[in-house]
Parts: sequence; structure tokens; C-alpha cells
Amino acid sequence: MVTITDKAADKAVEILAAEGKDGWGLRIYSAEGGCCGPSYGLDIDEQPTADDEVIEKNGLRVFVDKNTVSVLGGMQLDYVADGEKEGFVLSGGDAPSCSSGCSSCG
Repeated sequence: MVTITDKAADKAVEILAAEGKDGWGLRIYSAEGGCCGPSYGLDIDEQPTADDEVIEKNGLRVFVDKNTVSVLGGMQLDYVADGEKEGFVLSGGDAPSCSSGCSSCG
């Protein structure tokens, strides 16, 4: 399962409140990827579906469908604000990445 850092949870709650979406949650999803496995994304959603697992952290709910749960083992959702880069980052886990030697990346 994915872990959520305090920083990510607190920032997501702040963003949702600013958008008038108190009580909504983040959805982590995966899509078929290219040469290095699945790609991941984040969205906001009002409620989980019947097939979702729900992770709660610091007042944030994170929805992950059962298919995505199986590929997120050991991953972490964090929030990074470093100079010009700012945003949520999903990292770690067992999924291969191009930077870790996926030789068929173009």
C-alpha cells in the first residue's frame, strides 16, 4: 500500500479547502505505461467507489482502486516545494523506472 507523508496530506487538505472542496479526497490511479511499466496520476474526487481502498491521513482521504493498489506497494506520496519545482510526488516501491536502467526507453 502507498504511504502518505504529513506534508502531502496537509497540503492536499489546504488545497481542497481553498477550492471549496472540504471533505473531498485525492484519487491515485495508474494507467498502462510504456517501456517502464505503469504511469501514475492524481485527481480529486468527492467520494470513493465500491472498489476503492481508502487511506486516511491528517484529515485527508486518499482513494485507490483495487487494481492500482496492487502496483503501489512500498510507494510514498509526498509534497515537494524546491525552487521552481512544486507538487505532489509519488516515488519508491518496486515499479521499474527509466532512470533505474530500463534499457528499452527511447
